[in-house]
Amino acid sequence: MDRMPKYAALQARPSWAGVDEAGRGPLAGPVVAAAVLLPENFDLPGLTDSKQMLRSAREEAAVNIKVRCHWSIIVASVEEIDENNILNATLSAMKRAVESLDGAPEGALIDGNRPPSGLRIPVECAVKGDAKFLQIAAASVLAKTHRDALMIELAAQYPMYGFDRHFGYPTPEHLSALKKYGPCPAHRTSFAPVKNIIEQPCLDFVG
Repeated sequence: MDRMPKYAALQARPSWAGVDEAGRGPLAGPVVAAAVLLPENFDLPGLTDSKQMLRSAREEAAVNIKVRCHWSIIVASVEEIDENNILNATLSAMKRAVESLDGAPEGALIDGNRPPSGLRIPVECAVKGDAKFLQIAAASVLAKTHRDALMIELAAQYPMYGFDRHFGYPTPEHLSALKKYGPCPAHRTSFAPVKNIIEQPCLDFVG
């Protein structure tokens, strides 16, 4: 059993917002950050790290969270990622998500080990916090379901890549399609597998 004295009090304090992101690792698509401020005595059976939940359970939980909680979702575009790098784009999106909340959190509990700078409230980080704290788990569900929906939209626009199956992650299917068709506007040109293909001569890219 993990001992977390630093966060034990925060776990019982819904006045702190939970913040998480989805999409740092993919080669394509945006990164999405969400912030959630829970009401008092909030409980949602089965809510945990979104990656450990069935898709149907995530989507049902997302609806529940949006109805019962204060929340915000921020999308950092592919252009922002390529211009500022993925870490800075992610941290900026997290900061904007907290600042966009319709509510007044007393602090922000961030999943991971790097907090966004510039917030005017106390900030704490929790590694694997989406499996330990309801407010971060709720944020992880909103971030993932929103990003998945965006990737499904991109799959309809660029069906040759299979974005609705791998959601932009570097799976063998995705890498094979990337090699065959070259990148499309949804790809992150600053990421090595995409950048390497762009730098190859005599390739026509999907527009």
